[in-house]
Amino acid sequence: MTIVASPVLPVESAPHPLPPRLNGLTALANNIAWSWNRDARNLFRQIDETRWQKLRHNPIELLQQVSAERLAALADNADFCAKYDRVMRWLAAEHSDEHTWYAQTYPELRRQSIAYFCAEFGFHNSVPIYSGGLGVLAGDHCKSASDLGVPLVGVGIFYRDGYFDQRVRPDGWQEDTPDTFDLSSVPIQPVPGINGQRHLTTVRTFGRDVHIRVWRMMVGRVPVYLLDSDLEENHIDDRPLLSKLYAGGPALRLRQEWLLGVGGVRVLRALGIAPVAWHANEGHAAFMLLERVRALCEQGIGFDDAVRQVRAASVFTTHTPVPAGHDHFPIEQVEECAGPVWEEMGVDASRVLQLGYHPTSGRQVFHMTAACIRLSRRVNGVSERHGAVSRALCAPLWGERPAEQVPVGHVTNGVHLATWMANPIMQLLDEHLGTTWGRDRDPELWNRVLTLDDDKLWGTHLRLKHVLMRMVREEARRQFAGRTMQAPQLVGAGTLLDPHALTIGFARRFATYKRANLLFRDVERLRTLVTNSARPVQFVFSGKAHPADNPGKQVLQEVYQFTRDPQFEGRIVFIEDYGMHLAHLLVQGVDLWLNLPRVPLEASGTSGMKAALNGVPQLSTVDGWWEEGFDGTNGWAIEPEVDDDIGNRTANRLYELLETQIVPNFYERDDNDLPLKWLATMKNAMRVAGTQFTGRRMVEQYVRAYYAPSILGDALQDDPPIS
Repeated sequence: MTIVASPVLPVESAPHPLPPRLNGLTALANNIAWSWNRDARNLFRQIDETRWQKLRHNPIELLQQVSAERLAALADNADFCAKYDRVMRWLAAEHSDEHTWYAQTYPELRRQSIAYFCAEFGFHNSVPIYSGGLGVLAGDHCKSASDLGVPLVGVGIFYRDGYFDQRVRPDGWQEDTPDTFDLSSVPIQPVPGINGQRHLTTVRTFGRDVHIRVWRMMVGRVPVYLLDSDLEENHIDDRPLLSKLYAGGPALRLRQEWLLGVGGVRVLRALGIAPVAWHANEGHAAFMLLERVRALCEQGIGFDDAVRQVRAASVFTTHTPVPAGHDHFPIEQVEECAGPVWEEMGVDASRVLQLGYHPTSGRQVFHMTAACIRLSRRVNGVSERHGAVSRALCAPLWGERPAEQVPVGHVTNGVHLATWMANPIMQLLDEHLGTTWGRDRDPELWNRVLTLDDDKLWGTHLRLKHVLMRMVREEARRQFAGRTMQAPQLVGAGTLLDPHALTIGFARRFATYKRANLLFRDVERLRTLVTNSARPVQFVFSGKAHPADNPGKQVLQEVYQFTRDPQFEGRIVFIEDYGMHLAHLLVQGVDLWLNLPRVPLEASGTSGMKAALNGVPQLSTVDGWWEEGFDGTNGWAIEPEVDDDIGNRTANRLYELLETQIVPNFYERDDNDLPLKWLATMKNAMRVAGTQFTGRRMVEQYVRAYYAPSILGDALQDDPPIS
């Protein structure tokens, strides 16, 4: 995505000032916390609901476009002003952590910052600096930290060209096209530089100084600092270094990760922020750890002691379950990129480069995960199964030690409930559980979900399903009118979807191991399921393949071809340009969530958690979080023992479950036309997700087992050898 060059404009300057009575809307729109506060969302919606929907819930653009007359009328509307005042009181409370969980649990640690480094952050669709699961997880982590009052400080990259806008050709091949958005439409503000300059710090790499400008985004109580190299002071080749997410191959990626790690630490130092615990979320942030070693050596501390000090205060989370997925770079490139940093440490190059040595990769490769492990005392995977997989992958760093004794733990991912649960579902729980249920993980409270009124729950779900169907039709209409979609593609875009049919959603990155095409292993068997006039089934697909992943694009193309096949009667659908806005509608509006990863290649997976919070059960192979989450009542599982590399047995079990359990349960109705068996599964999906798989639980676990011990200096297991 390409940003239109323009100054950052405060909302009140474009195109008319806000009425004094509503002046606080500017501050509200510029803190992304509005996106998970129901009152704030409803306030913006009430300003102009049609425009709000058209702008995909972007409050800054809404305030820029709404008429002065409408704003003046709202300023004189007593009901609107009362709602506005309530939201302003909430926003003011967001500036304090006094009554938060963290302040009450760790009062002595309230003023001690925790740095959280990640290569991407997904906070809202209006800020497209994320590609998928890792970024959205990082966004949910920051949001949950804000709710809990954890003094987190995020550090990432401001990708001026974003990820990409997806268009699918009539033949099904994905095209990666630029999309534009204006800086004045996103809640990101520039951080003043030093001595009147725009840059805040400088990082030397490949023989040149790169000046780093910084932007700040407020995520509730959590500030997130985003690094940018697009400055005239920089060499013309260095200006776009931080502009594109996951593009340009390993050489560009190395530069980006060097600037993120080294530049991020220096930015915090320039801002006077001194974290006492540091969290590297995935191996992209390894150089953050190395820069801290360098800074300690610069203060006169010996290299080995500096490594020990950095380790003691560092946490590393790996999200990758396969060796090839871990970033690694040729040693000679790292030497060019980082040199001569070892001279500043008082050691030779080999001592520093040895930190990135992994026995399975050899001496000529700098392995980012190995460096993170050697420089972090606390290491974890993102599910119980992934923890075991990670121990096996990391075992060579400990020589002959058995994998089960490798000190790598796990914190299973969770999702930010207030972001992903639909308003109508939350209102239903307000009535049933009381208004404080969202801050409670007590299993007894969540067990009460099982007594939700069946008629109310089903009615609420059908309303959300209709919202999804309406969006799909209107999006197809918009693209057809804009000549970006040809007439033969309209059916495959969802114009014939039936709101009464069992609707199954599959939406995620189109990587080969996620096996989106496994559903089509037996086309005739699938056709029989889909076209049953009494019990029809329809499938909604969405997702992007990485621009460089041609096999992933081929899987997408294969799936897309079936959307145009008349034998499926328009019940196989692909929706273009998957992002957070569409993800919300899908996890809230389908009847069943489908996930078919090849075991054990799904480190965690969170889309099924989001669906479950909305009463949407999951059908999945037993991998990632589903190994912990499936209890026999909250969805359906394809057991690991029936999985195989080819996938034939998995596909057969998928069809069996659909034919014998899922479709019958959905269509079996009582005298009131309620699917009672299905509703029981929906309730159990909500119960399990609400108890075990929220961002609140995840961040609390990080605080208790990782952050607080890092700050307090609690001793842990032995370190991996450096040689």
